[in-house]
Amino acid sequence: MSGGFIWYELITPDPAGSKAFYDSVVGWDIDAQSSVPGDTEYRMIKRSDGGNAGGVLTLTDAMRDHGARPVWLGYLHCDDVDATVAATEAAGGKALMPATDMPGVGRIAMVADAQGAPIYLMTPTPPPGTPADAKSDVFSVDQPQHVRWNELSTSDQDAAIDFYTRTFGWTQEGGMPMGEMGDYKFIQKDGVAIGAVMRKLDAMPVSLWTYYIGVDDIDRAATAVADGGGKVTMGPDEIPGGEYSLIGTDPQGATFALVGPRKS
Repeated sequence: MSGGFIWYELITPDPAGSKAFYDSVVGWDIDAQSSVPGDTEYRMIKRSDGGNAGGVLTLTDAMRDHGARPVWLGYLHCDDVDATVAATEAAGGKALMPATDMPGVGRIAMVADAQGAPIYLMTPTPPPGTPADAKSDVFSVDQPQHVRWNELSTSDQDAAIDFYTRTFGWTQEGGMPMGEMGDYKFIQKDGVAIGAVMRKLDAMPVSLWTYYIGVDDIDRAATAVADGGGKVTMGPDEIPGGEYSLIGTDPQGATFALVGPRKS
């Protein structure tokens, strides 16, 4: 599992508003109250099959003062968080949050790669009663209510691919031409296509991962985005295989993406 995406987290100033929005758009049931003890407000994202899709962390004023903004972030499994932080720094990245033990959760850190894209690193602690070899199912190549695609838009495509393949054991095979943007280069983990790396648009202020959440019907979801106060910024567009994807911003300003079939 090392090197795989094992969790996704929405950082938002309005968790109640985010619940209303994503429950309608995706079909989730985000917890109405914080799911963890202590001062940190954190809500679990529940799928309709009973599993978890990730979590929602409340963005506080103190976090904003340190530069945090509404955003979706992914977690990559690491056998050794500290060593991976060191490898990231050696490659020109930096630690945004130092390696920290969270009782009952695991050891985590947040880093930015050399191009500035943030991502969490984690060695998880299996929940009580869970087998030690249990695997996360928050990512799926084809199921709704899971993240189905992980897309990195970066200022240095070749350097980013070199870093992630060396550090996390990914491979890069295949691609799709995008004209002046160059190739959209696919990435794999253990032979499974998990996403792609592309050159960042000049209009994008920073390099960033975008996570494509599976939906049951792209047109229904697009309507729910607009009805819920979000904005579709690109799409829906047909993608290879016959499904459709879109990119949008939620009412709190976080960028998200959706992928699914067109049923109407």
